[in-house]
Amino acid sequence: MGTANSLEHRVARKILKPRNFGVDVATPSIHPPAISVAVSMASVTLVGMVFDDDSSGAWNEMFSAPGKPRPIYERLFAELGRYQPAELRQRSEQLSHTFSERGVTFAHSGEERPFPLDVLPRLIGALEWDGLSRGIAQRVHALEAFLADIYGEGRIFAEGLMARSVVTSSPHFCRAAFAVDPPNGVRICVAGIDLVRDEVGNFRVLEDNVRIPSGVSYVIENRRAMTQTFASFFADHRVHPVDSYPAHLYAALRAAAPPSVLDPVVVVLSPGVHNAAYFEHVLLARMMGIELVEGRDLLCRSNHVYMRTTNGERSVHVIYRRVDDEYLDPLQFLPDSIIGVAGLVNCARAGNVVISNGIGNGVADDKLVYTYVPLFIRFYLGEEPLLDNVETFRLEDPDVREEVLRSIGSYVVKPVDGSGGKGIVIGPRADEATLNKTRDAVIASPRNWIAQRPVALSTHPTLVEDQMRPRHIDLRPFAINDGHEVWVLPGGLTRVALGEGELVVNSSKGGGSKDTWVLNDESVPIRESRVVAAQRYRSVAVRQSDGNVGRGDQ
Repeated sequence: MGTANSLEHRVARKILKPRNFGVDVATPSIHPPAISVAVSMASVTLVGMVFDDDSSGAWNEMFSAPGKPRPIYERLFAELGRYQPAELRQRSEQLSHTFSERGVTFAHSGEERPFPLDVLPRLIGALEWDGLSRGIAQRVHALEAFLADIYGEGRIFAEGLMARSVVTSSPHFCRAAFAVDPPNGVRICVAGIDLVRDEVGNFRVLEDNVRIPSGVSYVIENRRAMTQTFASFFADHRVHPVDSYPAHLYAALRAAAPPSVLDPVVVVLSPGVHNAAYFEHVLLARMMGIELVEGRDLLCRSNHVYMRTTNGERSVHVIYRRVDDEYLDPLQFLPDSIIGVAGLVNCARAGNVVISNGIGNGVADDKLVYTYVPLFIRFYLGEEPLLDNVETFRLEDPDVREEVLRSIGSYVVKPVDGSGGKGIVIGPRADEATLNKTRDAVIASPRNWIAQRPVALSTHPTLVEDQMRPRHIDLRPFAINDGHEVWVLPGGLTRVALGEGELVVNSSKGGGSKDTWVLNDESVPIRESRVVAAQRYRSVAVRQSDGNVGRGDQ
């Protein structure tokens, strides 16, 4: 049991058949294959040799060979030939200036700075995206069922499929979440599922974010800035828009309201201007047309929540909170919190207000619980996982722990409750002192750590000064659950590790982003959501009632 062979054997049994989402043949060009694309020498000089510079062994998103773009990138590659390096740098600076003016910033090392946006977008084909969105929706459904189970009946414990201690020992397990049952059964209104593409081109889930996932504001702003600065890039591509996200979010929040409320009042609860994601709070509140509030703006009385306004108190029925559990309600969590609302959890337990995302969701973000998600999919949904996890090892198992510690330099070791890249030790790049310190920490508290097989995150050409260089990227798609369907925004936040060879892409570590294009291939249409269909129906009905069908604007 303690041999490397036994560990590999146990791991091999857990690995599902590789998906083909990342294979070229599964990512069709949106143009007929008979159309040839002329590639200029300028574009070859600028980005064509990036493949040669990439010695990481990672999957190159744009090139299949030196100077040979993948089919989906051919037209973008040709378009790059129109730009000299100095012009790309100038436009990159223009993007940064635009972000500064619009307040699209992120706090890094105590300094507010424009969120870095690379000039070269990341492209994903319709067929590949269809597979990803189905896998993400499946995962959200399974996590939703898991949260309902552990804060309710506990079937998974009764069946012996998971030890209760795995959940109760999680730092984010929340006893106050018991008996807080959302009216429409949705605890995960918004999910951000982090994906990476491995060395052979398959997407894998790196981690789940169902507490307070952030970053969608940058998706929206990235697209707005790119369409203004690089309109020519869009000329030969049919790209799915991303600006319908606020409408989907607002519809899902309204659907979560107590059933007795006919016209629910929804607010965004923010910790305030000093929060790193405050720009996102402001943007979403404005785009949804609802109030942005802080804890001092709300009060609880007789298990109802009210908002203080200049016209007096107003009832609140749904709170899209961007405040962590421990600060949300001083009567239930940290008693000295000044950014929460006293009595809020009791109002939710009484069914008079809905907190979205739900309290206690953090247990599903626990990286040890992450290893069980394929089991959740099989147990709760009766399906096989559509997306694989990264190979992960539970260090509570003595045999597994012994093998990992023996060759700790060959693994990535992560704290189970870490976020933003904090505490991650990349074994192959760590010095001996760091490895010894990590080994001692694992021995002292095995529950608090997991180990993963190192994955050479895929690379994408990225403008660094005046040259294109390969940089590692990941992808955070955003999913919205309204109780009837899980809708996945066609696109997502592609994060870029801007340092050479850097693998941690988080913005808190100085990472940047790319505009993510999901291409529209009519042969593989992206399913229309209920929200878009309803909007389209209402738009037609209004035009018909006005007698203006077929008329232009006047």
